[in-house]
Amino acid sequence: MREGTAPTIQRLDYQQPTFWIRKVDLSFDLDPAKTIVTSKLQVERNRAMPHGPLRLHGEELNLLRVLINGAGVSFRQEGHELVIDNPPDEDFLLEIRNTICPEKNTALSGLYTSGGSFFTQCEAEGFRRITYFLDRPDVMAVYTVTLRADAAKYPVLLSNGNLTSSGSLDNGRHFAVWHDPFPKPSYLFAVVAGDLVAREQRIRTRAGKDHLLQVYVRRGDLEKTEHAMNSLIASIVWDEARFGLPLDLERFMVVGVSDFNMGAMENKGLNIFNTAALLASPATATDADFARIESIVAHEYFHNWTGNRVTCRDWFQLSLKEGLTVFRDQEFSMDMAGTPSARAVCRIQDVRQLRAMQFPEDSGAMAHPVRPDSYSEINNFYTSTVYEKGSEVVRMYQTLVGRKGFEAGMKLYFERHDGQAVTCDDFAAAIADANPGSDLATRLDSFKRWYSQAGTPRVTAHGEYDAATQAFTLRLTQQTPATPGQTDKLPQVIPVVMGLLDRHGAALPLDANGATERVLVLDQAEQTFVFNGIASEPVPSLLRGFSAPVVLNDGLSDAALLVLMRHDSDPFNRWEASQRLALNRILHALRAGQPLTLSPVFIDAMRGVLNHPELDPAFKELALTLPGEAYIAEQLDTFDPQAIHAAVMAAQTQLASALRDDWAAAFEANQVQGGYTPDPVSSGKRALANLALSMLVLDAQATGDTVWPGKAYQRFKDASNMTDRLGALSALVNANAALAAPALERFHALFKDDALVIDKWFALQARAPEAEGRVFARVKALTKHADFTLKNPNRARSLLASLCMANPAAFHRADAAGYVFWAEQVLAVDAINPQLASRVARAMDRWAALAEPYRSAAREAIARVAAKPDLSSDVREIVERALASGTQASP
Repeated sequence: MREGTAPTIQRLDYQQPTFWIRKVDLSFDLDPAKTIVTSKLQVERNRAMPHGPLRLHGEELNLLRVLINGAGVSFRQEGHELVIDNPPDEDFLLEIRNTICPEKNTALSGLYTSGGSFFTQCEAEGFRRITYFLDRPDVMAVYTVTLRADAAKYPVLLSNGNLTSSGSLDNGRHFAVWHDPFPKPSYLFAVVAGDLVAREQRIRTRAGKDHLLQVYVRRGDLEKTEHAMNSLIASIVWDEARFGLPLDLERFMVVGVSDFNMGAMENKGLNIFNTAALLASPATATDADFARIESIVAHEYFHNWTGNRVTCRDWFQLSLKEGLTVFRDQEFSMDMAGTPSARAVCRIQDVRQLRAMQFPEDSGAMAHPVRPDSYSEINNFYTSTVYEKGSEVVRMYQTLVGRKGFEAGMKLYFERHDGQAVTCDDFAAAIADANPGSDLATRLDSFKRWYSQAGTPRVTAHGEYDAATQAFTLRLTQQTPATPGQTDKLPQVIPVVMGLLDRHGAALPLDANGATERVLVLDQAEQTFVFNGIASEPVPSLLRGFSAPVVLNDGLSDAALLVLMRHDSDPFNRWEASQRLALNRILHALRAGQPLTLSPVFIDAMRGVLNHPELDPAFKELALTLPGEAYIAEQLDTFDPQAIHAAVMAAQTQLASALRDDWAAAFEANQVQGGYTPDPVSSGKRALANLALSMLVLDAQATGDTVWPGKAYQRFKDASNMTDRLGALSALVNANAALAAPALERFHALFKDDALVIDKWFALQARAPEAEGRVFARVKALTKHADFTLKNPNRARSLLASLCMANPAAFHRADAAGYVFWAEQVLAVDAINPQLASRVARAMDRWAALAEPYRSAAREAIARVAAKPDLSSDVREIVERALASGTQASP
């Protein structure tokens, strides 16, 4: 949409449609330049609504004809709508024929071509780019789809549901007819046609039914689909075992495409995946890639029930499906990890992601509730708040009612709403009604503030111990900062899972039954909790497992944090203590305006973690990795990205030097022998070995030693898997070692024909620690590289997002060159793919919190983009909200 500012849609303005569409018969004559789409829609008037015209959505369509019950009808086109002013009162058959041009669809929304094949992406509002329709999630219909195409060019023809017939046609063409028996909204519609091959697996579920699973990819990629298939099978088994939710179609299909705006899409029975979220082999994918693929395959499969069988009434309820399904895929990943330590690693990684992405969103220009109240462009609300914070809200349901209580609530939710389009309130009611008398049921109205209030709550804890009465009093207060459009915030319902430790690390009983853990429910601005029979002054362990998405200030001393880091039975809080120790030192240096110097106590504590005989390598790697620069910036009202980067690099350099011998021992001790597997133990060893290698190369660069850079280069050349190869290359590049350049050249030569690996090559260079402008200059040069293109989202993200969103020191430059670059690239991408451009535009969300001179320069760049007259509605909403946030913030 390039017609000025898009209208603002308000949640409270929701009304049911004037008409329903119950059945859809779609026919496609597929051609890249001119695809003919014929739709036959069984339409009925919604008797609950006043009479009115039939308004159908459509964009970039060439309309050929409109018939009602086989006869011509009067209609008009009004903006992006087809309007029939006087439709029949009774049910009628509406037939529409139009053409579209898939090969010119660079927005990758609707029907488009990629690599010579046809694909669709209809969420959120892409179906209207295929044909005219009531393109809204509460209009659910049963679809029958006929596909016709050249048999030689497009031997595979796929759509939702079950294949009912197929065969040959004249002139070398063929057809396939698909029928989906489950009513679905148009955003779940999908078509794929191309020269593809499939990995197939037949399974029998617990219910005793046989199903065909298929993973379709382009020729040459089939060997990289084994992990995805195994992940799909594991997801099917887990969902039926954990929640009693079976696979409900004869077949389940997954298709990979290299040009895709998202990670994947849960179209009913025909999931379409970005190849980056599907393809994996030891030679081309890292441990993190394998874990991500397992998680995303699970996520999209779990949508089969949480999103497809029960869907959203309107787009404001997006977290109803996304937050819930992220929670489900996180639970799945933890269950697949197996051991308590591996489960904790999964949880820590999820929280790190939340803090890196969602916390800044909650304090930036695009801050919005989990259930937004308004939007101009719905694509802009596929956010970390809706997904990751939404998941944390669902996790709090489980914390408040217990695992069994949550499963009972899920069962009631499906009993009530299977086949319906519903709201977040409906989900909340089901969980509460299944658990009468629970902390959730008695506080339901207050709990639902998580859906309506933006911002990250701040919880402050203060403890006092009375030795005479052996009582420990814990006072908790909460406050949520103002966000754009919301100033006065009411108290949230915050479950605080907690325990108490003595100064030697032993768990203290919290009640007469000897329980050592308890869930405190903070639902007022201030509350006090008293624990009796506490024999000695305790160290509180609060917010265990990160039981609520809040910022906790407990004022613990270094000595108390060391107790938690060494002894806490909760692995999350053990990790958190290590992060707090590092964060406190970095923030102290930044606030004092002094160079950072690590104390011997801190260094010894980190040495203790690195050499601890009982801690898993994966946990050690997380505990020894410093807090991210974006998270550090979140702790400051006004931040200087260059100062933060200098402090982090100083800490890394000192840890590298002080623990040199320990890093060397850890590197040797964590070599993985034998064939590659991405299991948690092996992955953890590789992670710690790669961290150790990076620290050793960093130290060598500072001292002039050539031994460790040489070892890293040899490991890079000899590696039998991508995790070790990329880890060694990263160590060289991040330290700016002399061997980095030949290693980068060799890497490119080895993998020049593998697009996903070359994406890693671009991203690695854009994310390297900045020093004297070298990284920024390299990124600008890489935009001219023969392999770089803005048309492929993966490739564009690998360079632009890596610089602008993941490398603050390289992006935020005193000369404003980073902001000029950002503005140029946002405008260039916007002309091709507005959804992608709006994601890159989000790099400026927190510009108003920047220190000068960055702040003024950033605002000027945002204003330059906003002044572009033909800006897409996607980008315009982002930049206008950014500018508005600056007028509300004080310098």
